[in-house]
Amino acid sequence: MRLIYRLAREGSGSSGSMGVKSIAKHLNESGIRTRDGGRWGVDAVHKVLTRTTYIGRHRFNTKHWKSRERKPEAEVVEMAVPPIIDAAEFEAVQTLLKSRSPALTAPRVVSGPTLLTGICFCATCGGAMTLRTGKSGRYRYYTCSTKARQGETGCKGRTVPMEKLDSVVAEHIEQRLLQPKRLEEVLSAVLHRRKERAERRTTHIAELRKRATEAEAKLKRLYDAIENGIADVSDPMLKERVTELKAVRDQARADAERAEGALDRAGPSITPQALKTFASQARRRMRTESGGYRRDHLRALAQRIEVDAKEICIMGSKSVLLRTLVAASGAKTPGFGVPSFIPKWRARNEATKTQPSH
Repeated sequence: MRLIYRLAREGSGSSGSMGVKSIAKHLNESGIRTRDGGRWGVDAVHKVLTRTTYIGRHRFNTKHWKSRERKPEAEVVEMAVPPIIDAAEFEAVQTLLKSRSPALTAPRVVSGPTLLTGICFCATCGGAMTLRTGKSGRYRYYTCSTKARQGETGCKGRTVPMEKLDSVVAEHIEQRLLQPKRLEEVLSAVLHRRKERAERRTTHIAELRKRATEAEAKLKRLYDAIENGIADVSDPMLKERVTELKAVRDQARADAERAEGALDRAGPSITPQALKTFASQARRRMRTESGGYRRDHLRALAQRIEVDAKEICIMGSKSVLLRTLVAASGAKTPGFGVPSFIPKWRARNEATKTQPSH
């Protein structure tokens, strides 16, 4: 703790006072770990530099445990503990923090419905690419969260201007994926399996209906035999046979109805015209009135973006893409949903290649 405060005030000897990111980098490069044995990040360093516990005033009951919202100051409990840092040094560091903001404070993560947050990841370490601001919010960047917390010792991941990455991803989906021939190529195997499954279900339904009809015909012949006095209604064997045939008939009908329901839920057949219509509608619906892109529409088509030094991989699920297509084809007003992530439809060797700038 004393080292962190000294670095904030005086630096490491080869530099002046250091910001939280520089301190985290210095600690990690020096092999100094957190209490739990982990790497230091800017948030952890910032908390150390602002926690009054180190000057002998430990505060607790500061937040609601469910919502994590801060409680009124009157409800906060403060107790005396042995100090580690002098009060004068603590106040000096607080002054530095304020004067050097945002250089000494953790970069602000921008919340809100940004286009790629939540599905964009660093290809090097797998960490999320979070949106951060620079120059008082005038510039926005997607940056590797590991690099942001720990510096380049944690990951040398990329930092890419938000508008550039958004445009590259959305335009590639719009211009490459949402073309009828490309959709047919991507979904060919899935559509073939879907067609085979539908044909098997149709054949199975016909067999079930035939079984039910045959059982019904046998029952009719038994009833006719009883009415004509050929069969004895009190015969135990006859009763068992009637019960058996009724069970076969009813089960076959029920199974046929369930199979037909599954076939209906599969939606309409996907024709070349349906692919063409879907591609045209999807390209149009991805765009907002202002010319930007709709977050939910894009995420129905791609569920994971990986940013590397030389390329961007756009990945998604063929099954989710097909469900989106079927839903759009079967609805009066085609729309899109936000699917779960199964990265299959775009392989790595088909990734969009670009040169993201720092």
